Amino acid sequence: MSVDTQDTAFDQIGGAARIDALVEAFYDLIETDPAYAELRAMHAADMTPVRASLKGWMTGWLGGPRDWFTQHPGVCMMSMHRAMPIDAATAGQWTHAMRRALDQAGVEPELAEALNEIFGRMGANMTTR
Repeated sequence: MSVDTQDTAFDQIGGAARIDALVEAFYDLIETDPAYAELRAMHAADMTPVRASLKGWMTGWLGGPRDWFTQHPGVCMMSMHRAMPIDAATAGQWTHAMRRALDQAGVEPELAEALNEIFGRMGANMTTR
């Protein structure tokens, strides 16, 4: 008997290695490109913990292992950012950097476009001012 399985977005993006490349490209852009200066200023000097956290969150969110969610019960992305002074400009910086990172990480264009649309809505919904 065979069972039809549908790939998760985690599988479609390329698994943990591609998520790692995506997050590294994203935070490298934030740390080095002056276009994201306001976004960079919202983060601690050491970005290692936030890099690891986004990798874990994105892995579970895309349908991979949900370790991050098990380790952070009841925490959602919106509540994690509620205290940050996110306005439309910084939300736009986040979305723009993520778009570039998806491209740099080699995410398949159709999937990247779908994720960009979702990330755009996420960024807009995280504005706190």
